[in-house]
Amino acid sequence: MSRDMMFSALTKPFLHTGYGHTVPLSDGGKAFCIIYSVIGIPFTLLFLTAVVQRVTVHVTRRPVLYFHIRWGFSKQVVAIVHAVLLGFVTVSCFFFIPAAVFSVLEDDWNFLESFYFCFISLSTIGLGDYVPGEGYNQKFRELYKIGITCYLLLGLIAMLVVLETFCELHELKKFRKMFYVKKDKDEDQVHIMEHDQLSFSSITEQAAGLKEDQKQNEPFVASQSPPYEDGSANH
Repeated sequence: MSRDMMFSALTKPFLHTGYGHTVPLSDGGKAFCIIYSVIGIPFTLLFLTAVVQRVTVHVTRRPVLYFHIRWGFSKQVVAIVHAVLLGFVTVSCFFFIPAAVFSVLEDDWNFLESFYFCFISLSTIGLGDYVPGEGYNQKFRELYKIGITCYLLLGLIAMLVVLETFCELHELKKFRKMFYVKKDKDEDQVHIMEHDQLSFSSITEQAAGLKEDQKQNEPFVASQSPPYEDGSANH
């Protein structure tokens, strides 16, 4: 496997982008990519999940809680303003600024094409029609590709943090509850209630059967006089 092929095999499981411009040709290279992807993708998802959870605590939850407790603002309002500001900063730092940098470093790219590459890459689509650092006259090509890999990894984490921040908004939680399926839960409750009723009825039937058995086993039962006879006797 060549150096570019090894680079593609390393970056594809990490970013799930898979541009497809560099592919393995030998059977050994294809088998290595399959095994590496099967092992690398789950561990990468675990790594990203752990990183995003820890970053969200410091970037989203603590600032919102600080402004809510320190200044007395409404927590929902602070969360909405914080989510909008965080989204604006993320778009600026990982879309507009990198697009301007790519439009300068890549001779054949304009700003729209550079922005298109950033969006396609960070959204993990990876069509492969625009790939930076492919020119043979590119200076510091290896370092340039390593920098692109770091940018994509950090950008993916930032995108996940922004999505997690918006998902924690109270309004979006209420909106998601509209699509929840409550039928299964109600059916489960009905089944549980029916099961409880059946078990209760079986217990009462067993108790009634025991009482009847006890009555049948008694040889004599003392007859009680009617109430009116007791009243006449007292008179």
